[in-house]
Amino acid sequence: MAAILNQPHFQDAEKAREYLEALRWPHGVVCPHCGVIGSATALTGNKNYRPGLYKCTACTDQFTVTVGTVFERSKIALNVWLQAVHLMCASKKGISAKQLERMLGVTYKTAWFMAHRIREAMKSESGSLLGGPGSSGIVEADETYWGNATDENDKPVAKPRGGFRHKMMIVSLVERDGNKRSIHVPNVNGQSLAAVLKSQVSEKARLMTDSAKYYRKVGKEFASHEYVDHGKKEYARGDVTTNTVECSFAILKRGLIGTFHSVSEKHLQRYCTEFDYRWNTRTTAGYSDTMRADALLAQIGGKRLTYRRTDCQPQALV
Repeated sequence: MAAILNQPHFQDAEKAREYLEALRWPHGVVCPHCGVIGSATALTGNKNYRPGLYKCTACTDQFTVTVGTVFERSKIALNVWLQAVHLMCASKKGISAKQLERMLGVTYKTAWFMAHRIREAMKSESGSLLGGPGSSGIVEADETYWGNATDENDKPVAKPRGGFRHKMMIVSLVERDGNKRSIHVPNVNGQSLAAVLKSQVSEKARLMTDSAKYYRKVGKEFASHEYVDHGKKEYARGDVTTNTVECSFAILKRGLIGTFHSVSEKHLQRYCTEFDYRWNTRTTAGYSDTMRADALLAQIGGKRLTYRRTDCQPQALV
């Protein structure tokens, strides 16, 4: 069996373009400017026309398959982009920009920017609430802490005598046998958790948490709120547990600690999004590495990210 990166679309830019067109336009060429399907004509016969250039007969604009995507205006060959997508989708605990630099043969700055553009494409397109119809109805919620928080001047917050106020805070919601959403929040308290839960979880869901008091009030707004008391060494009571969300934290922390080592607060949400995407397209959900990468390529439209919007400061220097 040939190595996966030896496939034609990973080795040849034209094959990569054809592969991406088949994924993005399964029902015919779609104009990214006006949205009309099947009205575009391939421009050929002129040496000035680059391969894959189309003209929409409805709005008369020209475009390629990368217009309006995270790949737009990139000088990196499309087959190299597909290699980067596959590597990030297949790496359970992530892959650092330095590793992408070595494997893809690009500069570190380029690898870092490519990784952030791919993370932009990993953002969920579903606006549905967790625990709603068609799901198990059970949503586990928990929070975790990472690194050291920074102030408005990007300076580390002073460490208090106790507690986690100097840490960056992440709240994760995991649908039992379903999807996960992680949100980087400035504070963990009743107000911030209520805002997250109300915006992300169906009121018909069974909410399951630990015994932290800041879940008590907002928990009354769901079908039920059940919790386990870790202080009494209770980790499961029937089907009431937070083991699933805590398992997801283990994978996230292994990636942040072992792969990236250092992730700044201004980029933390992007890394959470990356780990959420791989969780939501995990093997037990029926995805292979190739299917996971293909699913990502199918949703790259409308998610263009410029270097300026990333604050132009490469992070995670490993």
